[in-house]
Amino acid sequence: QLQASGGGLVQAGGSLRLSCAAPGSIVSINRMAWYRQPRGKKRELVATITSGGSTNYADSVKGRFTISRDNTKNTVYLQMNSLKPEDTAVYYCNADLRLVGRVFEENYWGQGTLVTVSS
Repeated sequence: QLQASGGGLVQAGGSLRLSCAAPGSIVSINRMAWYRQPRGKKRELVATITSGGSTNYADSVKGRFTISRDNTKNTVYLQMNSLKPEDTAVYYCNADLRLVGRVFEENYWGQGTLVTVSS
């Protein structure tokens, strides 16, 4: 349901911007988030943003990553600066949203986008 894009290969110290759109007929989107999963490791929470714009970050990315959203486009972004090799992972977007025709919010995942940071 969610479509993520923007991953790629970047050198350490560089920047990337990830985007994730929720297409289709959306009634409302509550919490949106980015997770990441390094190869061979568990998926971990990177950042969250509420419908009101409140944000939270993992300690490992504070001061380097910024999560934002455009409610008019049903899209969440992750601006990643000062990238490090340890940021290498598949990044997944996640959202709690309600589709037209549904009574309750449901949780959806994007397909993942690979970010590789070379040293």
